[in-house]
Amino acid sequence: MNIPYTVETRPDTGLANGKLGIWLFLASEVMLFGALFSTYIILRVGAPEWPHGELNVWLGMANTFILIASSVTMVMAWASLKMRDWGKHRLFLIATFVLSAVFLINKYFEYSDHFRRGEGPWHSTFLGLYFTLTGLHGLHILGGMIVMAYFLGPGAKLWKRNPDQFVNRIESTGLYWYFVDFFWIFLFPVLYLL
Repeated sequence: MNIPYTVETRPDTGLANGKLGIWLFLASEVMLFGALFSTYIILRVGAPEWPHGELNVWLGMANTFILIASSVTMVMAWASLKMRDWGKHRLFLIATFVLSAVFLINKYFEYSDHFRRGEGPWHSTFLGLYFTLTGLHGLHILGGMIVMAYFLGPGAKLWKRNPDQFVNRIESTGLYWYFVDFFWIFLFPVLYLL
């Protein structure tokens, strides 16, 4: 069965189905994270005092640079496909996957340090928000890694059958990835610096 608008753009939206779908999904994600940020603001403004210095700023900053680098490698993976360079695409997509794994490893060490000291989400409102926001973000990172692993593995067969559709799927994956990275750019200063 041939599904229309997988490569060509729809006349009503000017987008292919995949790109339209990912934009609608990201709109729902903005609402989810917007609600969580609103909760953070309400709780912080209403608190008589707010803890500072409980988080490892250097590890958070390292994770920020890791995610920025992963955004660059993701766009390079997509651009390589647009230039029909399969080898460079795989190299950049693998680099994105590895950088995201390093991010999660750093997060594991950060979480482990807190739990070792008995500081879980039950410890304070601040740590409850920290674990909720960063845990949800980590799940989004893991979701992106699963999609990348699929396109590095069995999903790569689509390149041979329909390269334009494969490029569109990598572009949609990239849009998701940029959203995840963009969310961290807000999360880092709000939790680690303010």
